[in-house]
Amino acid sequence: MHQYILKRLLLIIPTLIGIMTLNFFIVQVAPGGPVEQAIAKYQGIDSEATSRVTSSTSSEIKQGSNSGSQYRGAQGVDPEYIARLEKLYGFDKPLVERYFSMLWRYINFDFGDSFYRDKSVIDLIYEKMPVSISLGLWTTLLAYLISIPLGIKKATAHGTKFDVWTSTIVTIGYAIPAFIFAIILVVLFAGGSYVSWFPLRGLTSDNFDQLSLFGQIKDYFWHLVLPILASVLASFATLTMLTKNSFLDEINKQYVITARAKGCSKNRVLYGHIFRNAMLLVLAGLPAALIGIFFTGSMLIEVIFSLDGLGLLSFESVITRDYPVIFGSLYIFTLVGLVLKLISDVTYTLIDPRITFEGQ
Repeated sequence: MHQYILKRLLLIIPTLIGIMTLNFFIVQVAPGGPVEQAIAKYQGIDSEATSRVTSSTSSEIKQGSNSGSQYRGAQGVDPEYIARLEKLYGFDKPLVERYFSMLWRYINFDFGDSFYRDKSVIDLIYEKMPVSISLGLWTTLLAYLISIPLGIKKATAHGTKFDVWTSTIVTIGYAIPAFIFAIILVVLFAGGSYVSWFPLRGLTSDNFDQLSLFGQIKDYFWHLVLPILASVLASFATLTMLTKNSFLDEINKQYVITARAKGCSKNRVLYGHIFRNAMLLVLAGLPAALIGIFFTGSMLIEVIFSLDGLGLLSFESVITRDYPVIFGSLYIFTLVGLVLKLISDVTYTLIDPRITFEGQ
């Protein structure tokens, strides 16, 4: 097992480099980079350009003949101004040199500063992490607490009215996207058209620091009720059906029939024999589910409930071509994801010692 873990850890290096290389060259050659956005801004075209270039530089843009620049929309712009922009964003160096410079800095966990936010990438991720951790942790925990008992009950009551009705509800929940649930909850409970029981903005209230410890805990969960509920409603369906099918698959196996023949009680058979084997697939997928909710599943929820987390940060960085944030967050998320995937595989062996990765 130790040999397998070491091999997987070593494979993380080429996998991470491959992912970073592919994304680097795709994003770098895509139109609409930071230099082009800055040029468009000062030509009065794009209102979302960089904030690090001050308004005083706009006077340096001179109307004239075609400058022959490689950037789209650069006709008539002073070449010296474009050169200053290239130096500001690091585009004065060849593409290959920028690539190897990025790899070397990332090996040393130096992700640089954001083009537009005047903060380091690490500080930005650290600043947004509480929102994503809150959404991911509580959503995953509640989804498992709901799905596992419900899936077990559906398996033991397979074919009954309870199974049929809950399957209908689960199917509807699976078919409706999380952001639709979020909008419905806002309309119903956050002052949309009916009651205003829950807040619609932020992770905490403005007077959070002035509250007592109990008041802070209450305020924190009060803000999280609706976004977590929207996420759970959209995420527990697959897990419920996976749990049910895992138990149904185990119920008809020979060791279960033998246990029943020996006179074991129903609960003894269910939780003493079936549970461990049936839950193997479900529990082993917990790390992967957690990382998925952290970094991919909360962007629209964050937008709807005005929660400034990692999902929204990544989306905005792609739109504005904030390369340090794009590649820095991609590097960190990929590294964490690969490590959690390894943890997921190791979890299989902890739950069921019969599974071994020796020799692989």
